[in-house]
Amino acid sequence: MDHAIDAVIEIFSWVGIGAGILLGLVALILKLADGTWLPARAIVEHNDGGSLVRWFDADGGVNAAHLNHEQAHKVAGHDMADIFYRRGTPNRMRLTHGSPAVRAVSLLAAGLFALGIVALITSWILLFVRG
Repeated sequence: MDHAIDAVIEIFSWVGIGAGILLGLVALILKLADGTWLPARAIVEHNDGGSLVRWFDADGGVNAAHLNHEQAHKVAGHDMADIFYRRGTPNRMRLTHGSPAVRAVSLLAAGLFALGIVALITSWILLFVRG
C-alpha cells in the first residue's frame, strides 16, 4: 500500500511541476502574442442596432467598435466607459486590461505547479517519517 501511495505522489509531483512549467511558458507566449493594450476613455452610443464606442488613440486617430451583447450589457446606461485598445490595430478594444485566455492559462499553470510542489513536499515528509 505504501508503494502505491508513493507512486501516486511521485506522479502528481512530476506531472504537476512539469505541466505547470509548460503551461507557464504557454501563458507567456499568449501574453506576448496578445500585444500592448492601452487605456482610453470612450464615448458610448446606444441605438436600436446595438451599442458603439468611439475613442481617440495615443496617435490622435479616431476609432470605433461595435459592442457585443456582453459588453453592451456592462456599459448599459453609461455615456462613457473606460476601455483598453490594442496599440497599432485600429478599431479593436476590450473592457478588461488583461486577456481572459491568458488569465485562465496562467491560473491553471499556477494551480498545477502548486499541486506538484505540495506533492513533492508530501513525498519528502513521508520519506523522513518512514525512515
